[in-house]
Amino acid sequence: MFSNKLQLNHPQSAQIAGRTRRQQCPNQLVAALAEEMEVDKKAATTALDAVCGLITREVAGGGAVTLPGVGKIYCRERPERMVRNPATGEQFKKDADKVVKMTIAKALKDSVNG
Repeated sequence: MFSNKLQLNHPQSAQIAGRTRRQQCPNQLVAALAEEMEVDKKAATTALDAVCGLITREVAGGGAVTLPGVGKIYCRERPERMVRNPATGEQFKKDADKVVKMTIAKALKDSVNG
């Protein structure tokens, strides 16, 4: 599904628990997107910003966004709960809040696991 151009590879890698982790900075993502779309970087930046803006507005409004082959991004409410300060051990009540969650698509999981 994804071409080699869009794979998130970064020349600088970090070693974590004996495994190499690769990241792609925003500029590299824009460059790969521009190459894949065969447009200039300005158009790719505009397209990426538009998609990110749409996702942000939809999720902030309580909706969900499904990116085919990638996953589903949604907002979930967490109830009020007791939490503990790890430094002092003090317990206190934390107000209800919202968190952004993402469910990874099976296609992406399968591509990562071979």
